[in-house]
Amino acid sequence: MVGAPAPALSISRGMAAVGSLLALLGLPGCAAHYTTTGVVVSTAPPGSLTISHDPFPRYMDAMTMAFALSDDAQHVRLAAGDRIAFRLTVGKGKSVVDRIQLVSPAPVDAGLQRSPAVATLVAVGAAVPDFTLTDEQHRTLSLAGLRGKVVAVTFIYTRCPLPDYCPRMIENFRAVRARFADAMDHDLVLLTVSFDPQHDTPERLSAYAVANRAVAPGWHFLTGDASQIERVCEAFGIQYFADEGLITHSLQTAVIGRNGRLAASIEGRAYTSRQLGDVIESALRDGR
Repeated sequence: MVGAPAPALSISRGMAAVGSLLALLGLPGCAAHYTTTGVVVSTAPPGSLTISHDPFPRYMDAMTMAFALSDDAQHVRLAAGDRIAFRLTVGKGKSVVDRIQLVSPAPVDAGLQRSPAVATLVAVGAAVPDFTLTDEQHRTLSLAGLRGKVVAVTFIYTRCPLPDYCPRMIENFRAVRARFADAMDHDLVLLTVSFDPQHDTPERLSAYAVANRAVAPGWHFLTGDASQIERVCEAFGIQYFADEGLITHSLQTAVIGRNGRLAASIEGRAYTSRQLGDVIESALRDGR
């Protein structure tokens, strides 16, 4: 019958289109590559990496996942809290992270800049030195007294005028408080430390907490004398100095495990409250 071969030609074209689609999806015969950024939640077990990642454009929403690592990627030294850019390669029945770039700058150990040099920066996995400060209600609080709880620590000063600096640290902790409302105080404690003790008295911190909707059981705003604050800031890699009436400073958010050891340290402000919450959730699940 005239015209009979036409359907076969149509089917052939259709199969070619399907084959092209499969190739784009990184299925049999082709590998697809997707890149994004994220925060390292856990480096265990060996050969894998748990990442609270941002969306992969046109492939995957933001979420927390454990990824297998290629041999090359396993040689990149990482710790919980590191911010990274990475590539996910998806092929036939397998996906692997094969490229990783560390985005977080190396933390500064202020103690090594002194003479004589004495290391003061706490590494992830190491015990955090005890400190005792005063909260917004004039109560004395020591880190040792919080052993058995997960503790998140961030640093601010109340006169900070930039919305994406100190106020963002408060926003992040507000989101954490809401996410872990049932764990607050008895299982999770939030510490917001001021590195401006001359101005940030307990009364000032109390007013700041009220104004920023940050009054909650288990959330403490802390101050102390200058030498106490300096020691705490050095332990977590915070740099700060007076600059024309304000304070120029770095940003760091730390998570301390129940055993008093540093579980994670997230540098800067280029992470989401969800990613911070994912790191805290990992520490809450860890029995240590």
